[in-house]
Amino acid sequence: MMDYSLEGRLRAAKIADYLGVARSTLAKWRMRGIGPIYHRCGPRIVYYRKAEVDQWLEECDQKLTDARRAKS
Repeated sequence: MMDYSLEGRLRAAKIADYLGVARSTLAKWRMRGIGPIYHRCGPRIVYYRKAEVDQWLEECDQKLTDARRAKS
């Protein structure tokens, strides 16, 4: 198995596994401007910081919670 880390950063394949989505889903999110913050190192290397991904997940959870409260 390949090591996907780059000095504390995680490559897209590793984050896709972490989130339980396909790498193509991450690519679509990047094209649409949604999803977790990502960084580029050249034209082909995309990486994520796990802390930023975790923060994005927390924000998603909060939005869902807020939407549920607004309905009740």
